[in-house]
Amino acid sequence: MSRPPNHEFQEWWNKQRANDNDDLLSSSSENPSFLTVEIRSPTVDKKERTRSARQLSWIYLLKFQQIANSIAFLTNGFISIVRTANRRIVTSNSAPHRSDSKLYRVIKVFLTVSVILLVFELVAYFRGWHFSPPTVESASAEVVDLVEYVYANWLDIRANYLAPPLQSLTNMCIVLFLIQSVDRVVLVLGCFWIKFRRLKPLAEIEYSADVENLNAEDYPMVLLQIPMCNEREVYQQSIAAVCVQDWPKERMLVQILDDSDDLGVQGLIKAEVQKWQHKGVHIVYRHRLIRTGYKAGNLKSAMSCDYVKDYEFVAIFDADFQPAPDFLKKTVPYFKGHDDIALVQTRWSFVNKDENLLTRLQNINLAFHFEVEQQVNGWFINFFGFNGTAGVWRIKALEECGGWLERTTVEDMDIAVRAHLCGWKFIYLNDVKCLCELPESYEAYKKQQHRWHSGPMQLFRLCLSDILRSKVSWFKKANLIFLFFLLRKLILPFYSFTLFCIILPLTMFLPEAQLPAWVVCYVPGLMSILNILPAPQSFPFIVPYLLFENTMSVTKFNAMISGLFQLGSSYEWIVTKKLGRSSEADLVSMVENESEPLVEKSTVSRSSSESGLAELTKLEMTKKMGKRKRNRLYRKELALALILLTASVRSLLSAQGIHFYFLLFQGFTFLVVGLDLIGEQVS
Repeated sequence: MSRPPNHEFQEWWNKQRANDNDDLLSSSSENPSFLTVEIRSPTVDKKERTRSARQLSWIYLLKFQQIANSIAFLTNGFISIVRTANRRIVTSNSAPHRSDSKLYRVIKVFLTVSVILLVFELVAYFRGWHFSPPTVESASAEVVDLVEYVYANWLDIRANYLAPPLQSLTNMCIVLFLIQSVDRVVLVLGCFWIKFRRLKPLAEIEYSADVENLNAEDYPMVLLQIPMCNEREVYQQSIAAVCVQDWPKERMLVQILDDSDDLGVQGLIKAEVQKWQHKGVHIVYRHRLIRTGYKAGNLKSAMSCDYVKDYEFVAIFDADFQPAPDFLKKTVPYFKGHDDIALVQTRWSFVNKDENLLTRLQNINLAFHFEVEQQVNGWFINFFGFNGTAGVWRIKALEECGGWLERTTVEDMDIAVRAHLCGWKFIYLNDVKCLCELPESYEAYKKQQHRWHSGPMQLFRLCLSDILRSKVSWFKKANLIFLFFLLRKLILPFYSFTLFCIILPLTMFLPEAQLPAWVVCYVPGLMSILNILPAPQSFPFIVPYLLFENTMSVTKFNAMISGLFQLGSSYEWIVTKKLGRSSEADLVSMVENESEPLVEKSTVSRSSSESGLAELTKLEMTKKMGKRKRNRLYRKELALALILLTASVRSLLSAQGIHFYFLLFQGFTFLVVGLDLIGEQVS
């Protein structure tokens, strides 16, 4: 539809053209040698001027409304955060008191000193001593007040005694930071090379999709193990995913290794096992009366069964993992023709990676771990740390390197290191994925990370002498000691916590020791970009990722120290809480595989299902009456938040832009994490 013509504008334009032509003619007749042009402003009609003012007022009203909405949104968000924080503080005060850890007591002392120094610096700033600082000589010679004399001596002490050792520690951490950054760049370049050359492991054989028409003897005997402990939410989906494997039923055996101490959960798992037994699946239920050694003890007990000698390979899945039906067909062929291969590890894929901010940030970390670290190490040196699940082991390799040991909380890394020292090789398959869950609450994630970072230090102390005495090449020994353990398991959490949580705030109060801006901002930003490359859809979260990783350095540093020095918390094993989320594709796959030939509608099957359903109803009632979940406060993170915010105020007095913004945002990140506002929120 065409726009109606504006007659008022057309009349004004014609009038202006006529006036201009008259002026030109008169000027040319009076002075023919010169051409004079008079430029006049257009005459604006009163109606048009009124219309413009009205439009301008509407624009200002619209902008004012947008500003008011933004202020209201921020105010409501701030009030909501304050109410949540107050509620959690009250809940924390009513909870049983926990003893303070040594690290928390050190952080509290550091916070007290920081507040005292900030007050001192504020007094000096308002007295103008930042522009003309007093010296000890001038303060002694003149009659001055006590505060100026103390401040002059403080300046002398920090310049001559405190700043030099702090600067030395800073330089050491910067060197470690650069070494770790170089290692990260090398890994990324190796990943680019693999992608560019399209390198991937090759299997000698390929199993047909039609199992019925092939000889079952062509398929090796495979043992499938699912260790679990009180896995009420996920036991059903994991057992179903393993039982519907596209593999001859007589050539596989499923072991359900239940360490549950909840009698109700035991009953549910037994009923599920009976259901699949009636469907013709070879599946057994095992329960230990003496639960020693956690997961390692559970696996060790299962491997001691007499019938295990009839099997060649063992596939291990944690209780929240859901392998695809063709998992065995995509992994077992890589053992054929390669008698030196001990392990085939597959990639994890997460059904709840977009559930909240915490799961998104975890996905960035684990995407880099699998896409870059595991793939590069698997291709170039045939060694990487076993991830504990979604992998297939050659049973002969497990037996040769001593089997499962209960000496650490990282039994998967332990068995991988010992197999590597015995000369076995590993294969990593980046294109074979196994569905699983990410912890959705910060409490569950923090406990998981504590175990993952204390265990390697336990293992390093125990196996260092074995590494040095082993018959592998010196290159492999150096890789294990300096890269695998020291750089990636010890140095990384050490410099992350020390540099960004201790040294950076200290340099604000001791400005004679300096931390360059490129260490604070530019290099960490570049490393974050490299980390996020395997998960490009997560680029909008690059800044929260950088800040959250620095926040998690407290937990990782504490875990590393406890594992290195055999502190009590290093041997703590807490099962990561799962919520039993399944992907739509997984559910469709399970429905398709539970076809008519498998489902036998017998009386025994129905009675088993009915009894399981009745028991499930009882357990749900018990669960509702049990212990309630709740968010909690994290004192170390809150104390460090106050330290960083205090240091940001001090940096503002010195007009240090990058340092101020980093400390401010990092302090708020610690505050959000300390109030448990990241991850699952329980109302």
